[in-house]
Amino acid sequence: MAGIAEETILTFLAEVGRRYPRPTDLLLLGGSALCLLGSPRPTLDIDYVGDDLAKTDLQLVIDQVAQETGLEVEAVPISGFVPLPEDSHKRNLRIGQFGAVQVFVLDPYAIALSKIDRGFDSDIEDVVFLIHRSFVQFEQLELQVQRAATRAGEFSLSPTEMVNHLQAVRDLL
Repeated sequence: MAGIAEETILTFLAEVGRRYPRPTDLLLLGGSALCLLGSPRPTLDIDYVGDDLAKTDLQLVIDQVAQETGLEVEAVPISGFVPLPEDSHKRNLRIGQFGAVQVFVLDPYAIALSKIDRGFDSDIEDVVFLIHRSFVQFEQLELQVQRAATRAGEFSLSPTEMVNHLQAVRDLL
């Protein structure tokens, strides 16, 4: 399957915005969010912050547009996977207004933290991209990882693996 291009993501968001009538915010994360920030790495789906079990009306519209366009979408309950950094909402990056839907990329530190937790090679590359593009400062990310490690038990995090993944990022800088 070919990667999803920025234009395809924007067209998808425009259609969601056209169909959803009530003012709301939509937070993107994952590869599609990084694509909108300029990442050259292809993405196969559009991930957004949402409950993956109890779908909202917006999520139902997202699912319908995705089905009609043949795109894969996934609701990610991110606050259940990693502790969101303090003031995370203040660092969300506005992408634009699509009808009544205001679209943001989730706080880059929250994205980086989730990728440090998972630690795939592509995740490490994504964190390096965020640092190289100045969306994330390494020293601040290091502090976020340390803070997350103190809450590891609440989120099934492995502090040792997170430190190793952070070192892998450092090695690529």
